[in-house]
Amino acid sequence: MPISNERFEKLGDDGGSDGPTPGTNAATILDFLRNHPDEAFTQSEIATETDVKAGSVGPTLVRLRERGRVDHRGNYWRASDHDRSLDAATGHAAVALADRETDEETPEMAAWQEHAVDPRDHRNEG
Repeated sequence: MPISNERFEKLGDDGGSDGPTPGTNAATILDFLRNHPDEAFTQSEIATETDVKAGSVGPTLVRLRERGRVDHRGNYWRASDHDRSLDAATGHAAVALADRETDEETPEMAAWQEHAVDPRDHRNEG
């Protein structure tokens, strides 16, 4: 089924809006690395901990690195600083929005959405 150009533009370069599709090897690996933000792992450790087939871990990590989601040094991989900062920013935004909510007022996202900046759009600037 065809989609509109507007919807197509919202998909992003990798076909998703926020990252890997839930349930995929990429999502499983990225979730694991995000849950261990102060550690880096070898491919075999990632395969063991995530139950992703050993032969799929390497190619998946390479794709995640190309998208800026993981860092690689020597034999070790970790969630990228950029990816971790997105998690922190999302968490902060949720807390800030919850702090503004009262019984009488629920902030309208539409009021600020036109001014919002997605840091992922600017990751290669610098």
